[in-house]
Amino acid sequence: MSGLIALLDDVAGIAKVAAASIDDVTGMAAKAGAKAAGAVIDDAAVTPKYVHGFSAKRELPIIWKIAKGSIFNKVVILLPIALLLSAFAPWAISPLLMLGGSYLCFEGAEKIYHAISPHGDPHDHYEGGTGDPAHLEEKKVSGAIKTDFILSAEIMTITLNEVTALMADSPLHGAAKFAMEAGVLFVVALAITAVVYGSVALIVKADDLGLAMAGGRSRLLAALGRGLVRLMPVLMKLLTIIGTAAMIWVGGNIIVHGLHELGWHTAYDWIHHQAEAAALAVPQAPGLVGWAVTAFFDGIIGLIWGLMLIPLSEYLIVPLARVTILPLMNAAKSLFRQGEA
Repeated sequence: MSGLIALLDDVAGIAKVAAASIDDVTGMAAKAGAKAAGAVIDDAAVTPKYVHGFSAKRELPIIWKIAKGSIFNKVVILLPIALLLSAFAPWAISPLLMLGGSYLCFEGAEKIYHAISPHGDPHDHYEGGTGDPAHLEEKKVSGAIKTDFILSAEIMTITLNEVTALMADSPLHGAAKFAMEAGVLFVVALAITAVVYGSVALIVKADDLGLAMAGGRSRLLAALGRGLVRLMPVLMKLLTIIGTAAMIWVGGNIIVHGLHELGWHTAYDWIHHQAEAAALAVPQAPGLVGWAVTAFFDGIIGLIWGLMLIPLSEYLIVPLARVTILPLMNAAKSLFRQGEA
């Protein structure tokens, strides 16, 4: 009997440790995932465009296909790469983070540039067109997954950087640290995918819900339905604006902090000084004012850097990507199709 009691006590102890580990993973995932807000909002704003032009019954299946591709991008391709970087090349995380921050700055600046001087939406690679609907759907899904891969890479890099910082003073080492990092990255990958594509599904089907309510017999429900239909284009526009601003702000913040870590402190110190001065000037809300000033100047730097990257991307980066990254993406897509089969 004493042996059984000792065994149960050991099991209870292991369960407590496991529960604590789950809490740690969840808490770290929440903190790390919050840093990827810019890429997450843009992902949610962009994806609904890929179901435009299809029948209502195909909208959710298309979103589900894109969501599965997003999980494949994050879990099968990017998570192992992130763990390998953490284990064997932690010095590469900051430069890669700056590369991702540069992409966010470029993407946000390009949207502003196209809004001022319209040349077509850079995300609408497959808008319009005629022919086989199944083939068009496949092209749309493929384009969405390629766009998601870039945003997912940024999300996972930001998460890895935050996890590394959060675990700097952790007593965990070796396999335990590796397992914790893997757990946090996995939770963030699934949670962000669920949040993004769950939100996209709600946004896409809101019009249908509004139309159904508008056709009902209840005057109140009909009025609410018509209001929902009118609200959705405004919401999408607002989401796009917020996503663009968030991308530029987050990208600029990454660039400023990356340069600071690499030894170039001018921008970081100047922005920090301005934020401190503004916080002292408004003692009623010093934290909020300091954050707002920091975000504003991070955004200005991000916008300037993004505008500088537009011609560089058009004449150098995109042609280079066509002969390097695109073949890798096509190979990953083939693996994904084989997995579905």
